[in-house]
Amino acid sequence: MTDYERIRRSCLKRGELWEDPEFPATQASVFYHQTPPFQFVWKRPKELSTRPVFVHDAPAQFDIVPGKMGDRWLVSCLGVLYLSKGLFYRVVPADQTFSAPDQYAGVFRFRLWWCGEWVEVLVDDRLPTVHGRLAFLQAHNSEQFWPGLLEKAYAKLHGSYEALKYGTLLDGLADLTGGITESVSIRQDPTTCGRMLSKLLEMTSLITCTVQTTSTQIRNQLEKLANGIHIGTNYRLYAVERVETFSGEPVQLVKLRNPLGPGGEYVGAWARDSLDWDEVPPHEKERLAVRHMGDGEFWISYSDFVKTFTHLEVVHLDSDTSRDEPSLHHKNTWQMRLYQGAWQRGVSAGGCRNNPDTFHINPQLHLILSEMEEVIVSLNQHSIMEPKVIGFTAYSLPKNNSETIGKQFFKKNKSLVNSQYTNSRQVSHRCQLEQGGYLVLPTTFEPGQESSFTLRVYSSKPLKLKLLDTQPSLIKSAIIKAPATLDGKSFSQYEAVFLQLADEHRTVNAFELQELLDACLPNDYIKSCACMEVCRQVVLTLDTSGSGRLKFSDFKDLMCSLKYWQTSFKNHTREKTGILKAERLRDALLEVGFQLSTDVLSILILRYMRKDGTLRFGDFVSAILHLSVAFNLFESKDPLQNGSIKQSLAEWLKSSLTC
Repeated sequence: MTDYERIRRSCLKRGELWEDPEFPATQASVFYHQTPPFQFVWKRPKELSTRPVFVHDAPAQFDIVPGKMGDRWLVSCLGVLYLSKGLFYRVVPADQTFSAPDQYAGVFRFRLWWCGEWVEVLVDDRLPTVHGRLAFLQAHNSEQFWPGLLEKAYAKLHGSYEALKYGTLLDGLADLTGGITESVSIRQDPTTCGRMLSKLLEMTSLITCTVQTTSTQIRNQLEKLANGIHIGTNYRLYAVERVETFSGEPVQLVKLRNPLGPGGEYVGAWARDSLDWDEVPPHEKERLAVRHMGDGEFWISYSDFVKTFTHLEVVHLDSDTSRDEPSLHHKNTWQMRLYQGAWQRGVSAGGCRNNPDTFHINPQLHLILSEMEEVIVSLNQHSIMEPKVIGFTAYSLPKNNSETIGKQFFKKNKSLVNSQYTNSRQVSHRCQLEQGGYLVLPTTFEPGQESSFTLRVYSSKPLKLKLLDTQPSLIKSAIIKAPATLDGKSFSQYEAVFLQLADEHRTVNAFELQELLDACLPNDYIKSCACMEVCRQVVLTLDTSGSGRLKFSDFKDLMCSLKYWQTSFKNHTREKTGILKAERLRDALLEVGFQLSTDVLSILILRYMRKDGTLRFGDFVSAILHLSVAFNLFESKDPLQNGSIKQSLAEWLKSSLTC
């Protein structure tokens, strides 16, 4: 049973209307920064209308307005969605009502694409009003309440209504359709734009065009051009057709629709009742269905189109996201490959190419194209409240590569594709690529910034996308055996202290080892590994008898190993002696002998990284000891080197607690 069903049944049983505890009817749910000069009164639709309707079944005119405080970009967004009924009803399930007493319980559900997945958002139907009228989105002429409730669900995801003020149409279309979005400047290159339009009209894409203005952003007042086109409204683009006039002159026409319906009609050349149509043969007019255009539909010449509109804003849908929309069923489907990952500090948050020492630790994705193709790469960050500056870079890489690429590759090779870096929710980049393999690195601009993300690649041809990662392996033993000839002056001093602390069998336990290391290690930097936790781990690692005690030969191995580990540690602590940046842990451990996957490194970072994003020598030693035991235990149970072992619960507990 879904949460929606459970809540609805529970409320109906108790005879109560649901009140959402996660998004309460308070001022803070509306504004979290600003304080408006009035109090909001929250009312349910039945308190605002005698016959409220959730959504009309019959084809109804789109009559949504922003109200006193709503956002025009969201109205425009919903207008575009409303024209594609299959996509609309996926977001706004129509089986919800105010009228049936056995169904209405004050709870409504909507489906939105959020942080890389479809989520069902539940809201109660209390809406903010001012002076008895809805303050935000509302239906102007009908009693429909889906707009206000959908806006509330969207505001809930963002944390407040105020947060929607900073939204954009492209983000909104992505959240409502599950597609990737792209903005294309029309005037920059009208010829290329024309070719792109022809291709997009064959694909499962929703194409809109808009007039963007550089003046102060227009919020709620409708401004329009002399030809009737509204500034800031996204017109849906349906077709580009070529007609011949009686004089034999070819004219390129573009079919558009104002999603906000009639009112503010286009009044330029080739408008609905324009004399230009008298120059076109009847069979051409019939082919273009000039007499049967829907509300808000019109034709405009391509030359006027590129002079009037500034940008194409397009949503590309793959086979899954376009399946519910009947008008797209005859189109060519975009092929899509997706990777969902995260930038984790110290593990995979290496920053952009300006950071050559850490750039290589970013997630590395191998893209393989079967033939030359134009692809669209889209990177979405899941940090909604505090967005990071994000982007991606791509390099050529042979198809057969399967291992992660080290930092030297990026110092020697020039990047092939660079997206812009911006704090937008989504960054998209269109590029023409030859057949072959490519390495794509999604990054934040600054290193060490954390967020999860979704990267998608769209193409009209087959493609593959996979994460490059390293298989964990032990390249060489990290424990150094002391040479038999090692009997220098320092070791004879160590032996004297060792024997003072040892028992009658000449062995020490973890407590005695701590005293011993405290006496023998030269400075505080090295002594950071003489804590009790590390000493216990040393004993678990070096004691082969199971007695929990070490012989002097074990102690000599430890001292030789510490010296070796100290050298590796120093090699990776350039700025400040004794402090290792978490981003360099993987390389430092590789030098000691451990090749690790990102998942394993992630656990080590969670265990050892300090608040300032660094590790001390003691942390490094402890990580080496943990890994040594883990690899040794596995290898002892996998003599044939199959790469997998079988354990009972008792064996598993013993192994995991020893590590």
